[in-house]
Amino acid sequence: MDGDRGLRSDGTIAREGALDRVTAPFAPVVGAARARIAATFGARLHSAYLYGSIPRGTAVPGISDLDLQLVLHDEPTEADRADAAAAGAALDRAFPQIDGVGTLLTGVRVLLGDVERHEAGFFVACLCTPLLGDDLAERLPRYRPTSLLARETNGDLALALPRWDAAAAAATTDTDRRALNRRVGRRLVRTGFTLVMPRWGGWTSDLDESAELFGRYYPGRAGQMRTAAALGRTPSADPAALAPLVGDLGPWLAATYTSVHGEKAPRPAALRAV
Repeated sequence: MDGDRGLRSDGTIAREGALDRVTAPFAPVVGAARARIAATFGARLHSAYLYGSIPRGTAVPGISDLDLQLVLHDEPTEADRADAAAAGAALDRAFPQIDGVGTLLTGVRVLLGDVERHEAGFFVACLCTPLLGDDLAERLPRYRPTSLLARETNGDLALALPRWDAAAAAATTDTDRRALNRRVGRRLVRTGFTLVMPRWGGWTSDLDESAELFGRYYPGRAGQMRTAAALGRTPSADPAALAPLVGDLGPWLAATYTSVHGEKAPRPAALRAV
């Protein structure tokens, strides 16, 4: 689990994932995604990236989703968002080995700006694998597992909790509930891991490893974090699965995070993650 702790020899966080780690079942998915993105966005596209389990080589056919980060030369419009959603839906229909497509759509200016330097910039530079276009990582700094990085990546969990409550109340289908449970489970685990990241001194995106590392420092909450990791990996449609995490673990984690790392710098509403 510890090993090189996801770091380069200079102590900065190594980029995770690579196209040569994509396993055989997902190779046609990646090829189709590359072609569809290029056809859909054309000259509007600056660059496209994969992230998540597929470029890390840990994706499970029929369970894992396809995660994409698309970067446009200009700020995305509603039409761009509709095009991205349509492209994702088409890929999801075409390939049974993926369970959904998640697409982030961002403009170059935001990713290279000071406000997002330690969140969206870090995400592209360290957690995304280049698929198309010029790699923005070449224009971003190298990052270390610091309290600043922790604060700017996940120091706003308190803002997400009421939105999750509202989303849970509005979910009417098993598909909606599974998507929400997966999103919440992953976010809680990421937040739990980055809470302890500077003390551990490394980086991982693996949900189970993240939960176990968190549990080293907060053993009384380790069981809840393992439950969150399981939900993020193989989400249930049971609405009761989410309640103890959002109602108990979430508020505790948000308060503890603020006391340890402080609050994330305010973002415009359009940039807030859920």
